[in-house]
Amino acid sequence: MARTFPPESPPESPPESPPGVLNARAARERFQVTRTAPPPGLAPYVDFFWVLVWDLRGREPHRQKVLTRPSVHMTFTSYWTAGATRARIVGVVRDEFVEEISGDGRVVGVGFLPGGFRPFLGAPVAGITGRMPAVDDVFGPAGRALGTEIAGLRDAGAALARLESFLLERCPDAPDPRAERAARAVAHIAARPALVRVGDLAADLGIGPRSLQRLFQEYVGIGPKWVIRRYRMLEAAERAAAGTGVDWAELAAELGYADQAHFTRDFTAAVGTSPARYARAQGGA
Repeated sequence: MARTFPPESPPESPPESPPGVLNARAARERFQVTRTAPPPGLAPYVDFFWVLVWDLRGREPHRQKVLTRPSVHMTFTSYWTAGATRARIVGVVRDEFVEEISGDGRVVGVGFLPGGFRPFLGAPVAGITGRMPAVDDVFGPAGRALGTEIAGLRDAGAALARLESFLLERCPDAPDPRAERAARAVAHIAARPALVRVGDLAADLGIGPRSLQRLFQEYVGIGPKWVIRRYRMLEAAERAAAGTGVDWAELAAELGYADQAHFTRDFTAAVGTSPARYARAQGGA
């Protein structure tokens, strides 16, 4: 049975922007995000539930860029002013992810653990990488009905509770050990900034490189090399935004780059500007 949330007040509301949200200062001025942990029954599959709300009536639309993580999200967006709704599954985004908001509205979403959406999808997660299918494309008429129901719930807590119950009703009878292994592998990458080679990851996990590649393609949706590089870029972006001086050559070496120029090119491609320029814009050095 789903939990009951306080009206309009999902728990765990951190003042900072979620990880991966670029130009966080501007983001905090335009929208608010709250997150909550999943109940025990969904903990093997779900990282967190989240709600994003905005009110830009009388202001310019806002385009938000996110440096995405290797996870699948299911989102239900309501544009109150326009009277429009959208319910979709967001597969792993390889390249840049930019979302525009205007008027006022809300997103109710769930972020799955890496590998956690595979048991619900019933197929390799790589099949939706770079795609955003409608919720009913995956869950059929029940998914369409869920989207309609959530859109009609102006109370965010009630919408979250309904989403929880929908997923709990569809949980596998037992956790998938390969999904758990995929989640552990990605967590291992995230926790070790010095890890830069797929071979080292395979050795750390006690799994062959080819088996690791197959695991990531089926359960995470993208290869381990991309995941390693993305977490290194997330680390670099967080350091740049921290407001303290950064030795870019030292950081490049720490993140496994042979030279600072290569690191700068990768950072610029991922974030849209150079590390030093991004740091200055965030109040860093």
